[in-house]
Amino acid sequence: MNLKKCMQAQEKAGRLIPGMTQLLSKRPDRFSLGVWPGYFSKASGARIWDLDGNCYLDMSIAGIGANVLGYADPEVDGAVKKAIDNGSSSSLNCAEEIDLAEWLIELHPWADMVRYARSGGEAMAVAVRIARACTGRDKVAFCGYHGWHDWYLSANLGTQNALGEHLIGGLDPSGVPAGLAGTALPFRYNHVEELEQIADQHSGQLAAVVMEPIRNMDPEPGFMEAIRRICDRIGAVWIMDEISAGFRFNTGGAHLHLFDPRPDVAVFSKALGNGYPIAAVIGKTCVMEAAQKTFISSTNWTERIGPTAAIATIEKHRRCNVGDHLVRLGSRVQEGWGRCASRHGLAIHAGGIAPMGHFSFLHNQAQHLKAYFVQLMRDRGILASTLFYAMLAHSDEDVDLYLHAVDAAFAQLAGALQAGDLAQKLEGQPAAAGFQRIN
Repeated sequence: MNLKKCMQAQEKAGRLIPGMTQLLSKRPDRFSLGVWPGYFSKASGARIWDLDGNCYLDMSIAGIGANVLGYADPEVDGAVKKAIDNGSSSSLNCAEEIDLAEWLIELHPWADMVRYARSGGEAMAVAVRIARACTGRDKVAFCGYHGWHDWYLSANLGTQNALGEHLIGGLDPSGVPAGLAGTALPFRYNHVEELEQIADQHSGQLAAVVMEPIRNMDPEPGFMEAIRRICDRIGAVWIMDEISAGFRFNTGGAHLHLFDPRPDVAVFSKALGNGYPIAAVIGKTCVMEAAQKTFISSTNWTERIGPTAAIATIEKHRRCNVGDHLVRLGSRVQEGWGRCASRHGLAIHAGGIAPMGHFSFLHNQAQHLKAYFVQLMRDRGILASTLFYAMLAHSDEDVDLYLHAVDAAFAQLAGALQAGDLAQKLEGQPAAAGFQRIN
């Protein structure tokens, strides 16, 4: 496969852009440096064309979960093009942000007010700032992954790896003010006793409890109800990070699908705009009005394209019952991974929610196995890694094609393990694990 232009682009990017890209999850070394194409020229439906003109079926990360409908969705793009023709920004505000607020509150009747940003990480920072302003407190208890901002990375100040169990290991808090040490306190999902301990030790100091509704496991019976009781008892704001899970099970937050207790604030991004930059912080009036006594403001949060894309995405998402489609196809894929691995004697662990599943190899040289899998699937015209984020654009035929290729690739992986020549078969480098410098 000719990847000359793709590799030239990566070499140039490595010289011009620290880390090569703006998003850790899109770095080629996360897959296999020297094999992963890295850059695209066109994307449509579930297909991507790289700089060398190679076309792939994308059965990997779906724009890191942003393109929930598929690439270049005609309804969303059509609405955006109309917005551009009418002017995407001006000295006045766009009315679409009011319309989107009404949509989000209709979908989440517990919420009363909405603020916007344009990316998930900054929206989480906004939510935490509002909670701190509302309560007059500094500390935050959290569970799960919540982005790159200081409030979150401060958990790793003075510790070995407090964030290691929350998605990405090895995140260095270099550049985060040392004075924030001890302000972000982690607890594990389904371990309510850990949050109870934090609440007892920091009574009267917790501004918020921040968590994802779900990522790798279902909430145990009573877990969410206990979180609600603790927040009410200590006067902390319960913030639900729906950036990844939102719009996967239903049109709206995964918390609506999973359990009854309602949070005080919820944060959306990624799938909300089907790839266009938009994020929303929704919440109860008693919390959200605190945004007016702190300074939260940005010019590009007032442009028109993000809200327009979000409205079009929500309308199509609800009309097409997208959540059902994502769960069904994602379940097929996860079941297929297990079936193929068992057939060829590979040990894997599969997990994650059905629409955003993943697996890992339970063998020595796991990162070599991942890189070889990426390589073999690429050679079959499929972008794939050890995860699958479903889109509306994916069809059952796509899943059939993918699982047939997975079966063949797993057979070759098993053969390489048996022969002991796995490293020799790699065209590129082993996949990177955790966070590390890219050279």
